[in-house]
Amino acid sequence: MIGLMQIMIYMLSLYLVFKGTEILQIALMSNRNQRGIGIAIGIVFVMIALIAAIGFSFWADMTAAAISDRMNSIPGVSR
Repeated sequence: MIGLMQIMIYMLSLYLVFKGTEILQIALMSNRNQRGIGIAIGIVFVMIALIAAIGFSFWADMTAAAISDRMNSIPGVSR
């Protein structure tokens, strides 16, 4: 069950990075005069998406490790 949670969080992280990249691509393809503002917003969104993805991945790994440690310390359960 924990492995499934980790996989779903990794998928969410990848999705966030793709969405940030999509926002940047939309800004790059814009023909408006204010294209620079759009590119700046796109770059900011890519950076936020990368930071969030890394944070979610570390959080998922720490949660899985904590649950694994607690499962090993249950009395009466031998592994």
